[in-house]
Amino acid sequence: MKKIAVVAADGRAARKIITEAVNRGFDVTAFGRKDENTTDAQHYVKKDIFDLTKDDLNGFDAVVDAFGAWTEDTLPQHSTTLAHLCDILSGTKTRLLIVGGAGSLYVNPEHTTTVSETPDFPDEFKPLATAMGKALADLRKRDDVEWTYISPAGDFQADGDRTGKYLLGGEELKLNDKGESIISYADYAIAMVDEIENGNHIHERISVVRA
Repeated sequence: MKKIAVVAADGRAARKIITEAVNRGFDVTAFGRKDENTTDAQHYVKKDIFDLTKDDLNGFDAVVDAFGAWTEDTLPQHSTTLAHLCDILSGTKTRLLIVGGAGSLYVNPEHTTTVSETPDFPDEFKPLATAMGKALADLRKRDDVEWTYISPAGDFQADGDRTGKYLLGGEELKLNDKGESIISYADYAIAMVDEIENGNHIHERISVVRA
């Protein structure tokens, strides 16, 4: 049985990942800031991400980082929280899987232009894309952690259907046969748990889109 931890577990993406993992027989511990467990995880620990220690995450096969921040003053925490998790997992066999963003995906084979740099990318999302892109750039420098960064499609739908199917991509924005870049939180959760269960994309960024 896989033993996993989900950090920043109170968010909607985190809850979908937890539910998917529990339904597949994983032993899941959720770490969050709420007083009570609002997830399907079998175990819950109320603890801020910055307060987590090596002992807290010792013994897990994988840790899922589902941290999210959207306000101007908290956006830098995408980098600082991820650095903290890397530091306490450094040198261990525990995998670290990050719920990433789509803005840092490339739109050309040369990997010189990202989604967030294209003319149609909404201005209101640029600060978030920049912050998450910086966190990914910092992560790429870490060879002491077994990390995998998973970017969703451009249209990441919290309430979208669970179709049970997805296409796996890499560093470039991938479209499905309908020309769409779309995935639901539920299907993203399937991809995340598949990667924990069967994947081996260590020190790689991968991406997923609805099939």
